[in-house]
Amino acid sequence: MAGLNVSLCFFLATFALCQAVRRAAKALLPGGTYAHFAREVAGTAQLGACCLEMRMLVELGPWALGFGPDLLLTLVFLLLLVHGATLDGASANPTVSLQRFLLAEASLPSTLLELVAQALGVQAAGALTRLYWAWGLSDLHLLQSLMDPHCSSALRTAVPHGALLEGSCAFLLHLALLRLQGSRAVHRAPAVALLLTAVAGTAGPLTSAFLNPTLAASVTFRCSGHSLLEYIQVYWLGPVTGMLLAVLLCHGRLPRLFQRNLLYSQKSKYRVPRGRPVPGPGGSQTPNEGSRGRGPP
Repeated sequence: MAGLNVSLCFFLATFALCQAVRRAAKALLPGGTYAHFAREVAGTAQLGACCLEMRMLVELGPWALGFGPDLLLTLVFLLLLVHGATLDGASANPTVSLQRFLLAEASLPSTLLELVAQALGVQAAGALTRLYWAWGLSDLHLLQSLMDPHCSSALRTAVPHGALLEGSCAFLLHLALLRLQGSRAVHRAPAVALLLTAVAGTAGPLTSAFLNPTLAASVTFRCSGHSLLEYIQVYWLGPVTGMLLAVLLCHGRLPRLFQRNLLYSQKSKYRVPRGRPVPGPGGSQTPNEGSRGRGPP
């Protein structure tokens, strides 16, 4: 159990460090910079570090330390619960940021800034976690450090099946987020954590159930076994398609596109027409020109 204790300490240190970064950034940075950049970096780094460590426990724990699926799923639920409770409004997921943009809840510049922050956060998480593994604080970390350069693909099924699984799971996630929108965090965090734990137990052995394009790109895109195009189909197109279907099911349309079309139609409706020339006795005249110089009848 020494390996599990080391991993638990890593999780606690990760949450504490990211929470400290959030508080410091909130106190020092302007509101917009914190909301769309700093908290996204912290939230994605927190998620990425926990995902890497948890993936190591799932892959090495059963045969190295005899971990059972009940222990691993319980740990996944607790991590997701704490992660959801400490996000402070961050999405930490590109598809969630795109969903907010399509719902007209975020502007294009803020959405792009969030995507950049998420990419930076997950890269920072990967670098710090691998540095932690290199310290060799447990036998699992020593094994992971040796195996990491020759990682195996997280996709253990056919590409169409994997894309369907990732898309279906992302559909359920975004449907839950849309249904729970506006609810209190004390209710939303356990519900989302329970759903993601169930997803991890069903689709996890086949695709790892990332449901997060940035996280999947950082963890498994560099691993051999599949081409970059196949990874993109499963871990990018699948979740984005699931998100779009969830938004269409809940709203019947994409509010961002509908808002633009409505604005364009209103501008066209109230556009003032220019004066057109009308034929007159002296040639082509506008109505105003024809009335100039005329005296009373």
